[in-house]
Amino acid sequence: MRKLLLTAAAAIPAGALAAQTPAVRLINAPDASSQHVFGAVAAIRQLPGGKVLVNDVVKRQLTLLDPTLASGTLIADSTSGTANSYGVRPGGLIAYVADSTLFVDPAGLSMFVLDPSGKIARVASVPRSQDAGSLGSNLLGNPGLDGKGRLVYRGGFGRVIAGPGAVTAVKGGASGDVAARATAMASMFEQPDTTALVRVDLATRKLDTAAFFKIPKNKMNVQQNDRGISVTNEINPLQTVDDWAVLADGSIALVRGQDYHIDFIHADGSVASSPKIPYDWQRLTDEDKVAILDSAKTAMERARAAAPNGGNAVIAGPGGGGAPGGGMVVMNFRMSAGDGTGGGGVRTGDAGAGPQLTFVSANELPDYRPVFSQGASRGDADGNLWVRTSAIRAGSVGGFIYDVIGQRGELIDRLQIPSGRQIVGFGKGGVVYMMARDDSGAWLERTHR
Repeated sequence: MRKLLLTAAAAIPAGALAAQTPAVRLINAPDASSQHVFGAVAAIRQLPGGKVLVNDVVKRQLTLLDPTLASGTLIADSTSGTANSYGVRPGGLIAYVADSTLFVDPAGLSMFVLDPSGKIARVASVPRSQDAGSLGSNLLGNPGLDGKGRLVYRGGFGRVIAGPGAVTAVKGGASGDVAARATAMASMFEQPDTTALVRVDLATRKLDTAAFFKIPKNKMNVQQNDRGISVTNEINPLQTVDDWAVLADGSIALVRGQDYHIDFIHADGSVASSPKIPYDWQRLTDEDKVAILDSAKTAMERARAAAPNGGNAVIAGPGGGGAPGGGMVVMNFRMSAGDGTGGGGVRTGDAGAGPQLTFVSANELPDYRPVFSQGASRGDADGNLWVRTSAIRAGSVGGFIYDVIGQRGELIDRLQIPSGRQIVGFGKGGVVYMMARDDSGAWLERTHR
């Protein structure tokens, strides 16, 4: 099926394909806004009647806004030891059956089951404790239910990639073998460049793999000097990756970054592939590559300065601050400063400290800007797929440009949102919710496609 579709797409002349591409247009102005009370909104869930659940991953609060967005009630708070405690780490909001909602606390290995009015109906355990980090995150994808009621999410997130010998070396091993301990630590942080998208049946806890997709790969470097050892995480902010989303009908959309097409996995197990999505690929000059790295470094340092004593800090993407790869990243800097310099190195015998963050050289960046970054895809409430692209509109000072892709894999709309905004969820009938930020904080805006 995919081969036939791609062959058909290749037969269309380039000019004709460009003529079929919808022109970029500005999204409609907001018709409602909340107060500036949030730290960073990772996801929302519109409930019957227009109320909205808001997942604030920085303040660690779950808030229920009224239909006007003017006032809200705390459903879960950051205060520990209470029946409605949010948890000590950012949690995840998941649309569940019959207008109910799951809120996952990854540290507590538990889930609130919220009824359609937004009240906590009961508490359940996560289906697989080793996958709690994947389920409890709205930053690297949004878990959802497929057509058979199975929970779909990214597998392998936060797992240690190391054998027993490496773990032993980090914990102590031979006290004089400093290099072995550093290498073991690097291997524990090391992640593959591909991971699985998995499905779990909440009744039987049976797990299966839906597909595999490409994720960012960071290089771990280990160096030894007269002060001891250092472990450095080398970041490439422009990697070609895949992305995914669960659509309103329960099908799964895998967005392939290499040639920008969609693989659809339907509830009956059938797979269909779209033609390549029309896109104006942007070639990068040497000057562009240097500017991209400078912007990424500046954003990282700004976030580090915002959390000098450790804790969470938000890096917003283009149109809101310049996060590597686009979108919103919540960084935790508690793992830094292992060698006393604040740089995140690892001193001899300190296996608990984290790696220093550095960037690749400009000549290692690709010659064409990737279409999208990790976590760029969302399904709306009407069955469409939205992809936050890296496209730049000439002469525009606006924010991200989103491609809206229909259920047959066709590009049906291209929308630019205002600067400093990011789409965080949807309602039925074309309703779109955006997070906005300024120096006073973050707030929620509602608009229509």
